[in-house]
Amino acid sequence: MAEAPLPVRDGLNPTRLRLPENGRWATISEFLSARFPGDAARIAEKVESGEVVIQDGTPITRSTRYMPREFVYLYRDPPAEPRVPFEIDILHRDENLLVVDKPHFLATTPRGSWVTESAVVRLRRELDLPELSPVHRLDRLTAGVLVLTVRREARRAYQMLFDQRLVEKEYEAIAHAAPHLDFPLEIRSRIVKERGVLQAREVDGPVNAVTRVDVTATAGNRARYRLRPLTGRTHQLRVHMNSLGLPIIGDNLYPNVYEVGPQDYSDPLQLLARSLSFDDPITGRPTRFVSRRNLAAWGNSTPGPR
Repeated sequence: MAEAPLPVRDGLNPTRLRLPENGRWATISEFLSARFPGDAARIAEKVESGEVVIQDGTPITRSTRYMPREFVYLYRDPPAEPRVPFEIDILHRDENLLVVDKPHFLATTPRGSWVTESAVVRLRRELDLPELSPVHRLDRLTAGVLVLTVRREARRAYQMLFDQRLVEKEYEAIAHAAPHLDFPLEIRSRIVKERGVLQAREVDGPVNAVTRVDVTATAGNRARYRLRPLTGRTHQLRVHMNSLGLPIIGDNLYPNVYEVGPQDYSDPLQLLARSLSFDDPITGRPTRFVSRRNLAAWGNSTPGPR
């Protein structure tokens, strides 16, 4: 992907649009008005002030003709969002990396209803790091270790570690105890996630998802599980734990979907990215980062029968 001709501003990347092949609009400005009808007046102001540009950085005007397949960049005004009331703890920082302990309920990157209330935007603003970029992602409902690069030049080296599965990941989850199962065990299945469908599901076919599961402690009717994903499918750990009949406590998708209010923080998913280990691609040193967080449900275990 070509580099954006506009820099990060106030922690946010510019919006990137590709003009449709068969556009019926005479000008780019007309297209933008149709694309953002509720924001047409504000878009017009941005065009007038030269804030909307094409791929080579040239600002458009109201009369700039429509160009199929051209890329257009502009800054959208972020929506007003209630603050997610949890802080991001910094575990490590150097010239290449920022490693943080992400809280539950905070998205990794801007998406959907969470734009400014995402880890990347918060950290860019708070630490004045406009080039900050995540090397991998954690679901909004998952807490724990998140690795980001500080400089654009370092980004690819660390992303390749994850792409080539050279990172050892360890998660922690709280679910019901399962004395009927023999641990450790390995789950191997095929997981698919369809666009627009909330749940991922297991289907027949070649294996694309592998998770090793072990029990580290049991207290009454609950257990603390160590999860080691060897692959990285969407919702893999949640799907695999559910397939064992052990849905993770606080999971509003598995086994059944139920609504949770956007500002309801009362029942976090009891899943934590506990640690990440890899050989640093720049220094060559073995590196390990460990979360300092604890899962609340472990302290609320119900005593078993006497």
